[in-house]
Amino acid sequence: MKRREQSQTEQLRQALAEREAQLQEARVRLAAVEGSTSLQVGRALTAAAKKPGRSLVKLPRDLYRLWRRSGTTRHTERRRGVEPVRSFDADRQEARLLTGVPGGSEDLLVAATVVGPAIAEAIDPYVHPVSLRPHDAQIVMDGVDVDLVLVSASAAAPGSPWAHVGDPAVVDRTRALHWVLESAAARGIPTVLIDDEPAPPALRAMGFDRVHKGDAGVPLHLFNPVAAHLTPGPQAVFVRGHRDEPVPDVLTELGAGVVDADSSGLAEALRAANVAVVPAFPSEDVRLRRRAWACGTRVIAHAAVPDPAGPAAEGLAVTVPRLRAEEPTPSEQRGMLRQVFLREATPVRLAEILDGLDFPPGTPGAELPLRGRSVAVLADPAGESDAELLADDLLAAALRPTEVVVPSTASRLPGIRRLRAEGVTVRTARFSAPDTPEELTRGTPDVRVGGLGPERWAVLAERATAPWAHLWTAPVGRRRLADLVCAVECSDADAVGTVDLGAGEDGGGPDGRPREDGARGFFDRPGTSGQQYVFVSAVVPELARTGLLRRGWDPAEWNRRGTRLLALGPDHGTGTDSDAEDAVYNTTDAPTGAVG
Repeated sequence: MKRREQSQTEQLRQALAEREAQLQEARVRLAAVEGSTSLQVGRALTAAAKKPGRSLVKLPRDLYRLWRRSGTTRHTERRRGVEPVRSFDADRQEARLLTGVPGGSEDLLVAATVVGPAIAEAIDPYVHPVSLRPHDAQIVMDGVDVDLVLVSASAAAPGSPWAHVGDPAVVDRTRALHWVLESAAARGIPTVLIDDEPAPPALRAMGFDRVHKGDAGVPLHLFNPVAAHLTPGPQAVFVRGHRDEPVPDVLTELGAGVVDADSSGLAEALRAANVAVVPAFPSEDVRLRRRAWACGTRVIAHAAVPDPAGPAAEGLAVTVPRLRAEEPTPSEQRGMLRQVFLREATPVRLAEILDGLDFPPGTPGAELPLRGRSVAVLADPAGESDAELLADDLLAAALRPTEVVVPSTASRLPGIRRLRAEGVTVRTARFSAPDTPEELTRGTPDVRVGGLGPERWAVLAERATAPWAHLWTAPVGRRRLADLVCAVECSDADAVGTVDLGAGEDGGGPDGRPREDGARGFFDRPGTSGQQYVFVSAVVPELARTGLLRRGWDPAEWNRRGTRLLALGPDHGTGTDSDAEDAVYNTTDAPTGAVG
């Protein structure tokens, strides 16, 4: 009986909180309507119609005052003295199910967006965007429960639905966006402006909770070196900051390609080139430099070249041919991409932008954009020495794993206890029975990983909560896990590993020659093993989706079941990843003609 009364009390409390939230939002909307210029003009005209005598004389003066006041309206003023009332988490999830917005609190943040095309493409894999337009902003905001309102200055560019928003000459769009911000404030939803392009100053003064100066980072699903060797194009490319920028004569003589910085083909042009020449302006240099690095392309920053025979032109005439003749080494390519992945990629930038904002209850918040990088390390250490190697390897990794899953028999090993002491979540799994001799010989050696079959890895994967799982069998070095996660973020592959060429040396057959029977795929040739980012039909998996491992399938069958498999070549670097090595890729203030 007491439990039933408690349940009824909880239901009444939730209903009361919902009614208070609706009442508060109605009050805010009523105050906005009463303070609007349209209502005040209507009242003045009504008063003049009721009393034509003196009111008609005062009407021009009143209208003039309203006009002057409307031009200096301060949108930054917030409704004071009223705290937002937020719905309970259960109510928010129920509303999302009814409105058809999936996965708000588990997978992606639900964001109402007023953004430009570049920002929309960059954030699409990391948030669930609900696009707002001036004519339906109120309807969408009323019908969808969102976690965030995201606006970009590039949305005010000419030709977009929100063109010139914030300009006093475009009152309707400015009023619609102001209503969106007021509605978000009433619900306790944070609002963010990404100030990525020049925009009307009034847009920045509309009362956003945070204004971020810069863009949304480098979207690695667009700018990456995957299949770069298949992209035809010139070995050098000139990236123009704007369409009217002249192309240096020396680059024209060298046969360099030309692409605009805002072109949709920028990523393909950068992938096809060995060297990119970018303008040395603070607003463009850093943004284009990071995008070129993500595509595995060296960068030369230059200023305007008015004198064809000047020192700047001579520098380009010498530097461009030298770099154009030399392809970036795999180690250099991986180093450039790794720095962008760890510091400048879109999920990292979004996490920085959202850090510290006050999200509604039930919303994970700023850490959710990085959820796609969470990795569970699956390991079966044979003894204390293996456990110590596992701890040393993971604690020194450039990308720390979210959790480690080991058999219950290994949970008390010193290395596993050291991982717990360092704050790494350790989960244990219990095997129903040890491997029998029949299970050990069930699969061929090239489909087993570290002596464990698919069934044993599936048991470990069942305990993991991260979306990705790393099959640890031996130390992989400080950078390997970061490179694997970076590869799946670039390619959207289901599994990443080394090329599975079969049982023979350098090939698919026992005699060392590639298989021709299709067992490993027609395109899997020995030459594939030296390439860094290439889709293949079979891999020895190192990183895979946790849900894929839970199925217990033989890795040799993954391609036949519709999975995307990416082969990542070995890293031939020094293996130290020192600060001096990283500093090569962190130069932002490069002089004219400098190479980055």
